[in-house]
Amino acid sequence: MSLIKSISGIRGTIGGHTGDNLTPIDVVKFVSAFCFALKKEGQKNKVVIGRDARISGDIVLQLSIQAALSMGFDVINLGVTTTPTVEIAVPLEQATCGIIITASHNPKQWNALKLLNEKGEFISEQQGKKVLQIAESSDIVFSSVDDLGTLTTKDYLNIHLNQIINYPLVKKAAIEKANFKIVVDAINSSGAVYVEKLLQTLGVKNIKIINAEMHGNFAHNPEPLEEHLTALSQRVVEQKADMGIAIDPDVDRLCFVSENGKMFGEEYTLVAVVDYILTYKKGNTVSNLSSTRALQDVTEQHGGIYAAAKVGEVNVVEKMKTTKAVIGGEGNGGIIVPDFHYGRDALIGIALFLSHVAEKKMSLSALKNSYPNYFMYKTKVETSASSSLQNIFNAIKKSFPTALYNEEDGLKIIFNTTKEWIHIRSSNTEPIIRIYTESPTQQNSIQLAEQIIAIVKSTSLNK
Repeated sequence: MSLIKSISGIRGTIGGHTGDNLTPIDVVKFVSAFCFALKKEGQKNKVVIGRDARISGDIVLQLSIQAALSMGFDVINLGVTTTPTVEIAVPLEQATCGIIITASHNPKQWNALKLLNEKGEFISEQQGKKVLQIAESSDIVFSSVDDLGTLTTKDYLNIHLNQIINYPLVKKAAIEKANFKIVVDAINSSGAVYVEKLLQTLGVKNIKIINAEMHGNFAHNPEPLEEHLTALSQRVVEQKADMGIAIDPDVDRLCFVSENGKMFGEEYTLVAVVDYILTYKKGNTVSNLSSTRALQDVTEQHGGIYAAAKVGEVNVVEKMKTTKAVIGGEGNGGIIVPDFHYGRDALIGIALFLSHVAEKKMSLSALKNSYPNYFMYKTKVETSASSSLQNIFNAIKKSFPTALYNEEDGLKIIFNTTKEWIHIRSSNTEPIIRIYTESPTQQNSIQLAEQIIAIVKSTSLNK
């Protein structure tokens, strides 16, 4: 069991001891600290709160609401919703902040508090540190009885979907004309309602939802990876569907299954959407350092400049703002459309992807084959607590003296001539080093990772 406190939120397992897990006392403590940290004196404060459909969601939601009311915040309760919907609601409600109750792709025993600023974006590092400091102190001051907050319940489903339909590059007529047959894996959460209603609004008539019951007892591991989506792939083939759609429980990650039952690839969700956006809107793109090289290739084909950010949505958003990127996201299937809102949003991602496929008049397998093909390999290696990460990085640099290096987030080694890269990052929670490699061939990806593992082990032994 575990409780992980970070600058962007609090994540933990349900049950167990206070301070070691996400217990009711921990929920109240951190929500109160968050409200106290962001509270604006001399005016009425407001917080938007929503949750995914996981089993513990309503308990954590009710605790969060009562804590916020006790801090004098008016609460807008969206109930069971999506992460991007809360992000959109915060500025529309002119709220002080927002809280999303979701552990995203984590299994059912986990839950979390994701914390948003007044723009509906993840709080800054400075704000996050302040929240953690306040939570561990006794400085929180609750409101008197005459200053307690009020509770309002709202449904933002149609507001979110209407914004998507009215986004200029969403081509509803083309999607309707394409007459797509689509299978959706809703992973027993809010996507069962939101994705189905979105597809209907876009004019898709043939929709099959699997794992549609919103009880949070997930039918499989909720991270939308190939090994967890075998049932979706099988159903796409059986139904002779044009595609399958998979999201995570809070609907901010997105991946597709091609008509042949094979994965389109979560890394290529962003590649395809970038290709579509840049066809109409010239500009720059951003993803994190562990995302596929195909994104850079497609960006440069359109005359744009690609930039890489540290891993983490808040870092990608910051880089997008500084580079004036017109589209960006993360290779895990997170699409960020800045003139829509600065947050990963699977719903706008679905609408843009379908617009792209409808205009291309191609199958998903043919579309995937039209993009540069790379193979990514992910592994890890254990290190002793006394191992020096800098010594390991120095040894790696000596082994690849002609490569380019990026040390914003661990060490990324870039081989432009062969279009290969290696990204090495240390874990914040375990004595391990994570290794990501990518190459035009699967064999080379694995070989690059094996070279790094050998260097890490050798350096650790000879420290």
